[in-house]
Amino acid sequence: MEQIELFAIESPCRGICQTSKKGYCKGCLRSREERFHWYEMDEAQRRQVLQLCKARWQRLVKARQERLEQDSDKTLPYGIVELDFEPPAT
Repeated sequence: MEQIELFAIESPCRGICQTSKKGYCKGCLRSREERFHWYEMDEAQRRQVLQLCKARWQRLVKARQERLEQDSDKTLPYGIVELDFEPPAT
């Protein structure tokens, strides 16, 4: 039995509308084709695009987290454990 949708799936556009280096919108993470054809898609296709956007978001969060962990693992020179002084004012 087919499930009936009570509400139409609205566009995930957040009004940022800038393209990343990989070609995805920085606001909603849709590709150019996904944005241009959104209103031609049926409900199943829109759900698929939203799932792709969710997966892209999860990859971005994971990559940022890994980058933060790598930056925090960097050691200070000469065996210094932590900086407990202020750098001199110039």
